[in-house]
Amino acid sequence: MNKSGYIIWAIAFLFACTSVSAQQEKKLVIEGNNQYEKQTYVEAEQQYRKALSVNPNSFSGGFNLGDALYRQEKFEEAAEQFGSLLPKASSAEDKSKIYHNIGNSLLKAEKLEESIDAYKNALRNNPSDEDARYNLAYAKRLLEQQEQEEKEDEDKEDEDKENEDKKDEDKKDDKGDKDEDKKDDQDKEDKDDKKDDQDKENEDKQDEKDKEKQENEKDKGEEGDEEKQAPKPGELSKEDAQRLLEALNNDDKRLQQQLNNQRIKANPRNIEKDW
Repeated sequence: MNKSGYIIWAIAFLFACTSVSAQQEKKLVIEGNNQYEKQTYVEAEQQYRKALSVNPNSFSGGFNLGDALYRQEKFEEAAEQFGSLLPKASSAEDKSKIYHNIGNSLLKAEKLEESIDAYKNALRNNPSDEDARYNLAYAKRLLEQQEQEEKEDEDKEDEDKENEDKKDEDKKDDKGDKDEDKKDDQDKEDKDDKKDDQDKENEDKQDEKDKEKQENEKDKGEEGDEEKQAPKPGELSKEDAQRLLEALNNDDKRLQQQLNNQRIKANPRNIEKDW
């Protein structure tokens, strides 16, 4: 076999292999589509991945894999899968479909700004895509609502912080008032204590004066008694007069006894009775 014959044989073999690979890829994609229709998305994903292992450039296998991931709510992974197909897109219509599905995936992933950009790119490649236009308006409304809610949350946080600061300020004022009241109470208590001490001191001074006065009056009384008891010049003292009286009484008794004795001797028969 000459050189040209080898070339022809190689081309034929390559064509045959490519045909077999294409048939196998197509078969796997069809099987994945069947699983997708049954809503068994995990099995569908497996078939699409097998198709891509046979032909990594399979546009239908890659696109449908993105759909299977989306149905499993693997939204960010689906967006990445669709994005990987952009270099393989052969027409503006294909790009529009890719961007449309990227927008849907990002919208479900709550990445609103990125989804809006994807829908805009879908419309740039296909201005007649009304679904992309509708989804674009819907994503914008969600973004506005989200921003409004965030603003309300921020306003509420600011209001709560302001109220909290006001409460703290009120607490400080209350504490200041309480401290002032406490200081006033302490000052009043100190004044009361000082007044009590002063009153006690005055009372002690008064007691000392009263005591001194009583002692002075007692001394004067004793001096008066002494003056009253002291005999005047030429007079007997009370004690001397008492002694003198007792002596006189004793003398009277002796005298009376003597007289009685004399009467008895003179008239011993006559007994006189003292009545």
